[in-house]
Amino acid sequence: MPMPISEATRAVPQALPRHVPITVSVRGTHPENVHFGSLAVVDTQGRLLASVGDVDTPVFTRSALKPFQAMPVIAQAAQRHRLDDADIALLCASHNGEPMHVERVAALLSRIGASESALACGTHMPFFYRFNDATPEPGARFTRLHHNCSGKHTGMLLLASALGLPLGRYLDLDHPVQEQIRQSVSHFSGVPADQLVWGIDGCSAPNYALPLRALAHAFARLTLPAPDPVYGDAPRRIARAMSRHPELVSGQGRNDLALMRAGRGDWVSKVGADGVQVLASFSRGVAIAAKCSDGQLTPLMVAFVAALEQLGWLDDESRAALAGLIPPPLKNAAGIEVGEMRAVLELPFS
Repeated sequence: MPMPISEATRAVPQALPRHVPITVSVRGTHPENVHFGSLAVVDTQGRLLASVGDVDTPVFTRSALKPFQAMPVIAQAAQRHRLDDADIALLCASHNGEPMHVERVAALLSRIGASESALACGTHMPFFYRFNDATPEPGARFTRLHHNCSGKHTGMLLLASALGLPLGRYLDLDHPVQEQIRQSVSHFSGVPADQLVWGIDGCSAPNYALPLRALAHAFARLTLPAPDPVYGDAPRRIARAMSRHPELVSGQGRNDLALMRAGRGDWVSKVGADGVQVLASFSRGVAIAAKCSDGQLTPLMVAFVAALEQLGWLDDESRAALAGLIPPPLKNAAGIEVGEMRAVLELPFS
């Protein structure tokens, strides 16, 4: 049996990441709040092209891991389960729980004779309301299908079915589904499977912490045009599906939707809870992975867009598409402009 996570955490004390300031909020001209973090820019060969902060201490990837959690089922059973690009995008999603998401998850489950009760992700209010300043209608009821990770869990169930396994206990760390996911994460990140730092995600699935340079390298490898020696066409198929269907990967009002639309087919991106963002460019074969240490999304996006600017990846059209990710100037209750949030990271290029 695997060691309980509480015991594993106590058994191996972990070093704290050496993050640096990436974003500040200023009042007048003086810094008021400082947001720390790190960022790595890596190519398909694993070369570190630029970085700030600590890119070597593992940080939890959270939902940024989803393309690699979907990798085994796409490589082994995409044809068997008749998965098209829209289906694949949803398996990698942290979705809003909009009708297009919920209906597709239910349809995928029906292909293996399962219902929402098979999902072990739990239930929460759909992200749509949080990110669109909306309130559910009185009496609205939500199921596991609305959970932002229901697509990921459906992919795990599809893999269990393809392997001829019962659908229960698919989240156990020693379950064949999770063993295959662990091998996928190891293969693309370059971190040996027995050295992966693990924990339990918000949806109850095992999750892995990776150095930012390893996470960026894994995403850069998704852009390679040649088949992977282990997973064949699955990596590029996953990345292209996500890039073509960003509305299924996230939804209205979400940063992944804005980023991938700004990339106009050249970018694949994935957010992770508590301040993680990764983006890869197909044309460049380069990926960026970032972490905001306090887990806040807004300062992370301010720093991330600044990094894209410093890398020379933005033009007027993409800047306009990303403008909504940058908060407006801070105003007080009288409507007087009193400050702003700004990026302070500077990418040194090697």
